[in-house]
Amino acid sequence: MKRLGLVELAAIAGVSISTVSRALSDHPRVSAATKARIRELAVKHGFRLNQTASALRRKRTGAIGVVIPLGHDVDQSLSDPFFMGLLGPIADALARAGYDLLLSRVIPDGDDWLDDIVAAGRVDGVIVIGQSDQTDTIETVARRFAPIVVWGAHRPSMAQVTVGSDNRRGGELAARHLIASGRRRLAFLGDPAVPEFADRHAGFHAVIARTPDVEETVLPMHLTERDAYSETARYLATQTWPNGIFAASDVIAMSAMRAVIDRGLRVPQDVSVIGYDDISLAAHTAPPLTTVRQNVARGATLLVELLLQRIAGEPAASVAMPPELILRASA
Repeated sequence: MKRLGLVELAAIAGVSISTVSRALSDHPRVSAATKARIRELAVKHGFRLNQTASALRRKRTGAIGVVIPLGHDVDQSLSDPFFMGLLGPIADALARAGYDLLLSRVIPDGDDWLDDIVAAGRVDGVIVIGQSDQTDTIETVARRFAPIVVWGAHRPSMAQVTVGSDNRRGGELAARHLIASGRRRLAFLGDPAVPEFADRHAGFHAVIARTPDVEETVLPMHLTERDAYSETARYLATQTWPNGIFAASDVIAMSAMRAVIDRGLRVPQDVSVIGYDDISLAAHTAPPLTTVRQNVARGATLLVELLLQRIAGEPAASVAMPPELILRASA
């Protein structure tokens, strides 16, 4: 008789694959009745746990899940330069530690997407790249599943271990440079609903609030190049244009700079533009982009190091790396 796998057993039971996996691993979110029914079906149909599930029983799968949730911007691609700059060093660090990388791009349609990844038993730990608008979901899983580390913003009340830059400090650096350069009509481009962007804006705004005669506009926008360009162009066409822009990412900054130039304005003579990240393309725009650098390569190494500590049952604390203002020709 052909032995069943998880897919076939789930079909017979009329439930999802993750529910079967949870039931067989005695997950608390599955009712006792459902667990008993699925186990009975497993015995009846000769179900045998596959190699991945057997590895789970040994507490070792040899794989790490790297998950990118896109709750706030479903059109953002894995080819986004920031993602690519982070994924490469993560993959290298995991390979050195003897782990495979299992990559998932998730568009959440509920609050159990991360729980499903954890319950499936295919990975020893999870690295989440970006909190998006999914902080609460990530936090719920982090409170009961230790081997998870997140690229994002830290909050003192959170259980999740995070790696990122001191985003508030980065916003302060951008505001101080623009104001010192004589700019008085400033704009922040980015969605403050994203925790990292919220902190960047908070630092930017704090400096402006302490400086007389400086105006500030906040323009929430998507992270994709096309949307950032169109939204900036629309703004420039209907409002008094700012003479200083701080963008929440380099992709937004480069798109905004193109919109400014297409409007017939000069960068930086008419409008100074500062980005955030210092992706590899930032030095090669025209003009080269002034930006707040976060050490992505170091951050990738920290993500893996902290996750390995969590897998080993060791304590690990969040890290906020110091940002650095990289001065180029755009501001």
